[in-house]
Amino acid sequence: MNSITAIAGVVIKELYRRKDFYVLFVLTALITLIMGSVNFFHDSHIAGFLKEICLLLIWISALVIAVGTAARQIPAERENRTIFPLLAKPVTRGRVIAGKFVGCWLSCALALVVFYLFFGTVSASREGHWPVWQYVQALWLHWMMLGVVVALVLLGSVVFTAPSSNATICLIIVIGILLLGRYLNQVAVRQPEPVGSIVYAIYFLIPHLEWFDVRDFIVYNRPLPGVIDCGLATVYAGLYIALLLFSTWLVFRRKPLNL
Repeated sequence: MNSITAIAGVVIKELYRRKDFYVLFVLTALITLIMGSVNFFHDSHIAGFLKEICLLLIWISALVIAVGTAARQIPAERENRTIFPLLAKPVTRGRVIAGKFVGCWLSCALALVVFYLFFGTVSASREGHWPVWQYVQALWLHWMMLGVVVALVLLGSVVFTAPSSNATICLIIVIGILLLGRYLNQVAVRQPEPVGSIVYAIYFLIPHLEWFDVRDFIVYNRPLPGVIDCGLATVYAGLYIALLLFSTWLVFRRKPLNL
């Protein structure tokens, strides 16, 4: 456990030493502050539209941070040859993967807390109230979704050679799931066999990340799903995280580390 904590701490320190993170954070926070405080003609519909844009920026920024951070972890260790003294401690490959995952996931959590605090503070100053539990619940679901994304990118980092190709492919997969995943069952009904069965199989195998998107509930001030639903979503994400990390370990334990 100490080795996992130490590796996670290095990942977090590495993230907050990179300039690209601060640029992304400052831009997102600045746009969120400006757009979240604007209310043209005191029209609630326009204000809701601006809130939706701000939340979309938060989602994009968090996704870029998660994918960019996780994609370079193991390839960077191999390129810098720091993986050899790390494994000679000795630290098992499973602990390396666990430490990298925990570090990336906690980094996403810190970024989400800052983003949602900015957005919640601006919204509260304009609307006169701050539904803290609603934002905490949305942040939690968002964080669980990013856990699945981080685990997926770590799996890609032991499959693909270059971090750029891994990040690009994983981004395409995640965006495709978010935009099209919910409609695959409807597409499968209209397809002839065996294409319909294949599409149905894909629909049930992929992690439905869109289930964790509750932006519309915040924009239109609707009550979020209950505690039981959030608990089931947490278990659902946890199962996919465990499956993806186990797959990463299976691939990584058989992968040669020579350059």
